[in-house]
Amino acid sequence: MKNIFRNILAVALISGFASCTDEQDLKFLDNAAEFKILSPVSGEGVVLSPETPTNPGLSMTWEDMDYGTPTQVTYTVQVDKSGDNFDTPFDLVSTNNTYVTVTSDALNGATLAVGLTPFTQGGLEIRVKSTVGQPASEEKFSDVITYLVTPYSSELPKLAVPGNHQGWNPPTAPRIASSAFGQTDYEGYIWLDGGFKFVGPDPSGNFNWGNTDWGDDGSFSGVLVESGESDCTATAGYYRVRANTTTLLYTVEPTTWGIVGAATPGGWDNSTALTYNASTQKWEGVVTLSAGEFKFRANNAWTINFGGDPDGDGSMNYDGPNLSVDAGGTYNVVLDLSNPRQYTYSVTLQ
Repeated sequence: MKNIFRNILAVALISGFASCTDEQDLKFLDNAAEFKILSPVSGEGVVLSPETPTNPGLSMTWEDMDYGTPTQVTYTVQVDKSGDNFDTPFDLVSTNNTYVTVTSDALNGATLAVGLTPFTQGGLEIRVKSTVGQPASEEKFSDVITYLVTPYSSELPKLAVPGNHQGWNPPTAPRIASSAFGQTDYEGYIWLDGGFKFVGPDPSGNFNWGNTDWGDDGSFSGVLVESGESDCTATAGYYRVRANTTTLLYTVEPTTWGIVGAATPGGWDNSTALTYNASTQKWEGVVTLSAGEFKFRANNAWTINFGGDPDGDGSMNYDGPNLSVDAGGTYNVVLDLSNPRQYTYSVTLQ
């Protein structure tokens, strides 16, 4: 009987000790109620602009999260596209404060990353995650608000042009670009050699077979058809390629390039030819120039020509103002048309 009593007492003592330990642990990890975002409130929003990237895009405040013991709390602002239920949240910023200001540029990048459409107002769901310790533990979340954001994009929409010239591989195919976001007038300069098609991006911006694509309608008269069985085609050469996915028309115009003007050996009447470098995808040449003005033109004619960049968008303009060199000498001349609608050049004294 004494042994039985001792065993019962031992079990009771052990249980009591364990209970005390559990109580201490529970006190330390006391699960307080969820905290609240104080500002902004659902329905507020912002229109972002590339002209003011450092302006505040989002200013937030929220309540303290009480873990029941003095400890430093880390707060992470998370965002996701409305309706996605934070299946893949984007961590916008982390702080130990209960407030934060996010620049327009940072907010714009986050909204595009979660799938909002540029220049269109969309709902951005926002919550705050709190954690303690290293590594972070005891995740708690605030309520969720919807912030209405109109993001922007400086990236021109593009189509890939896969074909015989590069192995029919859309991810590595050259691109053509539209004139602005929302426009469908795609253009670019590409070396073609046989069949090719046009392939659009998926929602993540990737180019692969299975995305929307366009081919020739079978008449080979410059008419496109979506998911067409006929390839567009061109003999080997360097082309100005244009395609419009609204009008469903396309053109491939052969071009060879040269430099022309008072600074060049041929003056304004005859272009000095440049040579296409397939490795660099640029037109190049070593040309003796005198001080004076010049331009670049295709096919020794004025139908397609490039001059300066008066609008400051980083690309030479069609029919733009004359370019110039200040001193005579032998120059390495390079014309780079490989980046669609971002056409550049260099003249480097040798």
